[in-house]
Amino acid sequence: MKKYENAEVQKFLDEISMVDAEKTDTLIEMREIIFETFPETKERIMYGGIVFFFDDEMFSGLFLNKNHVTLEFSKGFLMKDPNDFLDGKGKYRRHLKISAKEEIVNKKVSFFVQQAL
Repeated sequence: MKKYENAEVQKFLDEISMVDAEKTDTLIEMREIIFETFPETKERIMYGGIVFFFDDEMFSGLFLNKNHVTLEFSKGFLMKDPNDFLDGKGKYRRHLKISAKEEIVNKKVSFFVQQAL
């Protein structure tokens, strides 16, 4: 597994890879999409997952669940979602549930990440 600069993130990824390698791969691939889209992103471990910040404002997070990986968007209510992939009924936050790695493409993760800021 690739080593990451943030020691907290590295420890988190190492720990979850021992529990569920497939979900870890899915989480890592989505994390890489976030950094490819917004290279200046900062990350830290919060709320039991990896959260992402741009200019000190949290905009997204990745969380491991029993049956899927959740990609949360702080301002998801503003996002275009022509296929109704986003879940959530809260005032602002929306999320994608990714159950298998191929859903990263099928549920257009890149499309949503590009709208996250």
